[in-house]
Amino acid sequence: MKAAPDAQKRLIDLQELDGSLDRLAHRRRTLPELAEIERLEARRTELRDAIVAAETEVGDLDREQRKAEQDVDQVRARADRDQKRLDSGQITSAKDLSGLQTEIESLHRRQSDLEEVVLEIMERREAADARVAALRAEREKAEEELTALQARRDEAQQKIDSEVELTTAARKGVAGDIPDDLLALYEKLRGQFGGVGAAVLHRGSCQGCRLTLNTVDLNRIRAAAPDEVIRCEECRRILVRTAESGL
Repeated sequence: MKAAPDAQKRLIDLQELDGSLDRLAHRRRTLPELAEIERLEARRTELRDAIVAAETEVGDLDREQRKAEQDVDQVRARADRDQKRLDSGQITSAKDLSGLQTEIESLHRRQSDLEEVVLEIMERREAADARVAALRAEREKAEEELTALQARRDEAQQKIDSEVELTTAARKGVAGDIPDDLLALYEKLRGQFGGVGAAVLHRGSCQGCRLTLNTVDLNRIRAAAPDEVIRCEECRRILVRTAESGL
């Protein structure tokens, strides 16, 4: 392949611009805000599920408390009825009086036990309410942090996108100075070799693979016409000759 020496040198300008575009793309993919946003979004999902579970527990405890309070009311009402019967003087049998007194005492013990159950449920309900409040507060904080991070991410991405736009425009101008066949070869090699399709030959070394060329290869390059497109024998990238090539 033949190409004017100036056109070949423009490949290095193009390679620098492409390297800048690659670095900008990498910066955009690896913004620190992205990982933090992902973490906070996952935490937000965890908090949402935890809040649903805690609210469900509160609802269950509400029902449990109402049932326990109803049991207390029923036992209390029965004890009150028995006490009224006892106080009415209508029961004269000693055996019946003794039985009724025993039942009242039993009902009072049962009421006391049920009231303890109600208190225990109320304590559990208070703890569950506190968990719900804490989880909601944490979720609100996470939402605020997430909003701030998203704003920082958007700002950083906009800056990168502006740089990409300017660099892309500059690249278009440089690419226009390169013959189509040489540009196509460069693009092909760039895709094969990690984004680097052309490299400078500097003091006998290829700056693409960083290897020093042997004497035979250097002599071959010295003998080549200025417009001949040279390839590195080691990495196969396009080698661009300059005054610093050491030829």
